[in-house]
Amino acid sequence: MTNHWIDLKNSDCILIMGSNAAENHPISLKYVQMAQAKGAKMINVDPRFTRTSSKADFYTALRSGTDIAFLGGMIKYILDNKLYSKEYVANYTNAGFIVGKAFKFKDGLFSGYKANDIGPALGSYDKSKWSFDMDSKGVPKMDRSLKNSRCVLQLLKKHYSRYNTKLVSSITGTPKADLVEVYKTYAATGARGKAGTIMYAMGWTQHTVGCQNIRTMAMIQLLLGNMGVAGGGVNALRGESNVQGSTDHCLLWHIWPGYLKTPRASNVSLAAYNKKWTPKSNDPLSANWWQNYPKYSVSLLKSFFGEKATKANDFGYDWLPKVDDGTDYSWLTLFDEMYKGTVNGFFAWGMNPACSGANSNKTRKAMANLDWMVNVNIFDNETGSFWKGPGMNASTIKTEVFMLPACVSVEKDGSITNSGRWMQWRYQGPKPLGNSLSDGDIIMELGLKIKEVYEKGGAFTEPILNLKWDYMTDGLYDPHKVAKEINGYYLEGPKKGKLVESFGKLKADGSTSSANWLYCHSYTEKGNMSARRSKVDAPNNIGLYPNFAWCWPVNRRIIYNRASVDLKGQPWDKKDWVVRFAGDVKDGKYVSKKWIGDVPDGGWYPLENPDGTKRKDAKYAFIMRKHGHAQIFGPGRADGPFPEHYEPLESPIEKNLMSKQRMSPVAPVYTTDADAYATNDPKFPFVCSTYRVSEHWQSGLMTRPQPWLLELQPQVFVEMSEELAKLKGINNGERVDVSSARGALECTAIVTKRFKPFKIAGKTVHQVGVPWNFGWRWPKSGTEESANLLTPPTGDPNTRIPESKAFMVNVTKK
Repeated sequence: MTNHWIDLKNSDCILIMGSNAAENHPISLKYVQMAQAKGAKMINVDPRFTRTSSKADFYTALRSGTDIAFLGGMIKYILDNKLYSKEYVANYTNAGFIVGKAFKFKDGLFSGYKANDIGPALGSYDKSKWSFDMDSKGVPKMDRSLKNSRCVLQLLKKHYSRYNTKLVSSITGTPKADLVEVYKTYAATGARGKAGTIMYAMGWTQHTVGCQNIRTMAMIQLLLGNMGVAGGGVNALRGESNVQGSTDHCLLWHIWPGYLKTPRASNVSLAAYNKKWTPKSNDPLSANWWQNYPKYSVSLLKSFFGEKATKANDFGYDWLPKVDDGTDYSWLTLFDEMYKGTVNGFFAWGMNPACSGANSNKTRKAMANLDWMVNVNIFDNETGSFWKGPGMNASTIKTEVFMLPACVSVEKDGSITNSGRWMQWRYQGPKPLGNSLSDGDIIMELGLKIKEVYEKGGAFTEPILNLKWDYMTDGLYDPHKVAKEINGYYLEGPKKGKLVESFGKLKADGSTSSANWLYCHSYTEKGNMSARRSKVDAPNNIGLYPNFAWCWPVNRRIIYNRASVDLKGQPWDKKDWVVRFAGDVKDGKYVSKKWIGDVPDGGWYPLENPDGTKRKDAKYAFIMRKHGHAQIFGPGRADGPFPEHYEPLESPIEKNLMSKQRMSPVAPVYTTDADAYATNDPKFPFVCSTYRVSEHWQSGLMTRPQPWLLELQPQVFVEMSEELAKLKGINNGERVDVSSARGALECTAIVTKRFKPFKIAGKTVHQVGVPWNFGWRWPKSGTEESANLLTPPTGDPNTRIPESKAFMVNVTKK
């Protein structure tokens, strides 16, 4: 979230799309309804009428996988009707940047495209074709009037000129009148003093265009001036309480903690690594905060290796693994390699991939090719017992499985970081049961045993033997020691041994440590900031609560909050303001620095004095961007600088109505014998999406063994419209088979008005939905299986998140 949960109450219009927040994030509706009580409108767009829809002021449906068409139509509506916030757009975004003449778009492809000879990605782009024109000083050329034909705003108008309501309606199945109603209502938040927000979840991310779904909405927010303001932002509703925290601390393969980059093989030294990933800006008004990259990388290395990391050995950089350039190591690819037999061992830690992974039949077969697997979890599950699951012959499986029992969250101290970036400390309740241990104790013991083995010799011992591993107190894992390590220490000078106050104090010379620069300021000499529980709000009374828990970065509750003020530092919204500049004024000029409200996104002077003169000691608002401006034109994505509608891998129609390119030209498509797919195939005529139910948690590991929860939701089901049920002769409550090109699933039919048929390109298209919370271990009948037996072998080209929200199936009576 760029904002946070409580801030939802400050919004004038809440768009919930790609999320069923009422069922999956119910507390969020508390704040949405507070906003509604003050006159805000809540819009819900979803293929299915849900509990969220029932609370909406306006609901409409769209076919899964067509969100960019829907939102692209909104961009066209905003531009055609001049509803964008011109002052905000011109000064705070790259709308005025001049794009080089090499950039083009034709027939669904951007310039620089090349098809791949080998997969899994279908192709790739040469992003140099999307560069900005630079002036003689190496600063992007800009036209703040936004009239230049090659400026971003004019290219944006051209790109989305095709997204008229008639065409968008034909693609999405959303009635034209509903499109206009959504566009009109949401675009009204571009008015001065108004704010709109988006709440999204896996319904947007789990597509071959997942990142671009979110980028499209971010572009809308920038056009309307909704970034950095109270009640605005782009707000991801995370799938569990610490997804944000685990991502911050490098859950994903391509990042180190704090979103530093994983080193590539071509980064042959620390200097080469830092040079590669440290952006350089020649614009004196750009803070270009990532220019501090070497401070964060060196401080991280010092945290890893302590005194053993010295300048002479590149602070231990050579001891860390490097990934091969151009090679993907994501979930889908790891299990693809496992299926091919190239992976020997696997730690399944706090997960259940036998049920949660896309194309789960392939996942289960892949685990049968391992030499060993360690399952770390609170209970046995479909993953730990995959070898005795449906279709498995244990006598032919060589995989040796070890179970390490972990305790549950209430049995241990530690922190979680929620969707709003709030780090909150939790205290241990009961002690762990039986021989279960906390994750921290398991990790510490594992690390000590590995060190013990390597002390006897082995290949490349330095990374293991030199690893700093002193996070225990009285023989037990100490989460406070780890939290302090994450914050970081002064390692030299008069403050040696003291906790660093904030990441602005970190150094690139080895004199500081920090295991995650973003969290530097979370545990200081003043104490554990995440354990604070003050209910006193900030002076602007908009729900910041600055002394309740702690929020990264540096306790800033709303990111890019200097975009909430005009060039003179005064709020666009006089009522629900986030920050304001309150420096002293003399002769029409600011003469002292003072921001009040939230922690400002950089404490520099505003861009202009009260008399309108420009300041040379100011900085642009979007400090994390190299050029200081938010990116309406985003040249960093794998699939293009502007989002474009493409059909999913599996689609109910033969062609993309928006262009000649049917699906994303850079999406990964896996091609083993377990990776079948079928598009526009009469054998699989219905669109399907997976989702969750309130009664079960994730793959159901913690909930399906509980008889009272299983009684509430005992069976996997498939929801379908009354029209489809009539067409197929299916009655409510009957058992049916749902099948895709990859597998089949026995379900109970729920015939409902919550789904309605779509009209797509003049053709009737039905959609169904299946929850993915089930698996064969519970209930004991073994008949209730995972919906991921059906999901396809593809994902987003930027993140490789699977396309679990739009694929094709058939439904037949048993």
